[in-house]
Amino acid sequence: MIKKLLVALFLASSSVLPSHAVELETDQLFTPHAMGCMMMRECTKNVEEVKNIKDVESYQGRGIDHSLIAVEFNSLVKVLNNVGVNVYIAPMDYFLIGTRGVYYTEGNNIFLNSEMVERSSSLITVMRHEGWHTAQDCMAGDIKNRFIAIILDNEKIPKYFKNITESTYSMAGKDSSISWEQEAYWAGHTVGMTQNALESCSTGAMWNEYPPTPLTKEFLIEKGYIKE
Repeated sequence: MIKKLLVALFLASSSVLPSHAVELETDQLFTPHAMGCMMMRECTKNVEEVKNIKDVESYQGRGIDHSLIAVEFNSLVKVLNNVGVNVYIAPMDYFLIGTRGVYYTEGNNIFLNSEMVERSSSLITVMRHEGWHTAQDCMAGDIKNRFIAIILDNEKIPKYFKNITESTYSMAGKDSSISWEQEAYWAGHTVGMTQNALESCSTGAMWNEYPPTPLTKEFLIEKGYIKE
């Protein structure tokens, strides 16, 4: 039962990851190979770390202005850095088609698809969403492990976000991801939700402020993170 609630994110990609730094061929772009290479920090060409919103604007160029989300974005980057997560921006050909961003649990990095987050609304939504996956990583005991855990009881999630997530992930054949994604989708569209969870992670108050669900608590006890 615990395995249904705790997963090692992107371990399935390991078979396509390169063992050394490479230049991707044209037919490797937009593939799991390309995304895995980027996430493992083997492919670093045009992949740049983001410390604030100005870094994003400079990378995207063309006069793009994200000033309306600057305060929230910068706060998210700061707290992510505080918990040990770096944020990067990269060209879209490193990502699977339609992927706006990704959080990699093993490397503890967030990667933003530059071309798909040119709109400020998309950029901040992706940052909140992937930041929530970081909080789920924290909930699973230690941000350095490979697990993520559900943070919220299922009944607390608004039906609207449940329905959208179930429809999206069922159509993609990813039903097993729904439990994690429905709360991340909610967080992505809610100001302050991700920031608050990451602040709890940063201060070590995660399990006090977000009491673990029964099965997550069972896992944490089993692994020695908390006592009964």
